[in-house]
Amino acid sequence: MIKSMTGFGKGEATVDDKKIRVELRSLNSKQLDLSVKLPGKYRAAEAEMRSIITRELQRGKVDCFVSFEAATAETSAHINREAFKAYAKELREVCAENAVIADSDYFLKAILRMPDVITSEEREVSEAELAAIIEATKAACAELNNFRIKEGAILIADLLGRIDLIEKYRHEVEQFEGARVETIKNRIRENIEKLQLEVDNNRLEQEMIFYIEKLDITEEKVRLDNHCNYFREVAAEEEAPGRKLGFIAQELGREINTMGSKSNEANMQRLVVKMKDELEKIKEQVLNIL
Repeated sequence: MIKSMTGFGKGEATVDDKKIRVELRSLNSKQLDLSVKLPGKYRAAEAEMRSIITRELQRGKVDCFVSFEAATAETSAHINREAFKAYAKELREVCAENAVIADSDYFLKAILRMPDVITSEEREVSEAELAAIIEATKAACAELNNFRIKEGAILIADLLGRIDLIEKYRHEVEQFEGARVETIKNRIRENIEKLQLEVDNNRLEQEMIFYIEKLDITEEKVRLDNHCNYFREVAAEEEAPGRKLGFIAQELGREINTMGSKSNEANMQRLVVKMKDELEKIKEQVLNIL
């Protein structure tokens, strides 16, 4: 099953009145480039998360975001009442001694900024929470893979359509090959006449045959057909053909370029340009295939 490298997946799990959400975003990349962002106290789950994402997604630039949503309004931050009272008493005494009239809002803000007035209880992360993060990660990977499969089906249909077009243009080239030979012969004869040279006609015919043989594109056409067929085989049989399809596209480019350099005929060159245009689109799309 061919997959795209772009996609989005989300997984959720609930534990201890807390909803855990894992989101994955993937773009194309030659290797796996994974970034995981989650709160520091849950770092114990990161190694297993990375292992799961690496195994399931294989390649791509993947960003993983972990967020938490509490079901209740409870908070771990508390006001230390004894410290608050002690700071308030001292501030009142200092203000009274120095005849300073303190604004109540400023007075309150000043106390809350004092050390140890606000305390936060760090609750230990439970095994259930870590297990929920892993569960949400697996769900996110599954959803992202489903997205990749749907996107991959669209991509490969487009690629195979463009391969068909390249073959179509390749076959259309053949109708101009005969005219091309005559065009080359006439051009050589015209140049000789312009130079007013006396030549041996037999030798001239031999040289023209030798020159025209060098411009023959039969081998290029055969190799181009083989590469197109191999492209289809790889796309149909391999699960992660992205790299191999990229190499085949490079070989297609070599044959098309050689045909262009040997064409020497306007209609053939137009068809070669069309083949190059389709090939460039193939190369762009192949980069998105896993």
